[in-house]
Amino acid sequence: MNISAGFIRRPIATSLLMAGILVAGIIAYTKPPVAALPNVDFPTIEVTASLPGASPDTMASSVAAPLEQQFAAMSSTSGLGSTSITLQFVLNRNIDGAAGDVQTAINAASGLLPKDLPSPPTYRKDNPANRAILIYAVYSNAMPLYQLDNYAYTNLRFR
Repeated sequence: MNISAGFIRRPIATSLLMAGILVAGIIAYTKPPVAALPNVDFPTIEVTASLPGASPDTMASSVAAPLEQQFAAMSSTSGLGSTSITLQFVLNRNIDGAAGDVQTAINAASGLLPKDLPSPPTYRKDNPANRAILIYAVYSNAMPLYQLDNYAYTNLRFR
């Protein structure tokens, strides 16, 4: 028996079935919450260390390299007197457990870091989705700073 034969013999039932499928599709299309940028919390930790007066090369070789070895070769950014290492974990990783592992790795690397480091490296939990995508610098000779700040906050913040 042909699949379409039943639909051909019953055109009213076929039309009602198609109308029902269309209505169900329209209802289903309007119900689910869909976001252009879904809120995904990536388990991310940023480790920072500073050594005042050190060059970027010194920071990369003497501070970032020992930390990277403990963090399984994560990439880092070193600047004048500071270094920043961003660690991103898989989505199902518990961020608190990862923070404990990061603290353990920092402690393990402390013997390899320069002795004149003013404070041990620090870490903080971070969510890259919360970072600003655009930063304005506003300047005016005509307005005092508090008015300019208020103007920027009220007129530019959500544009």
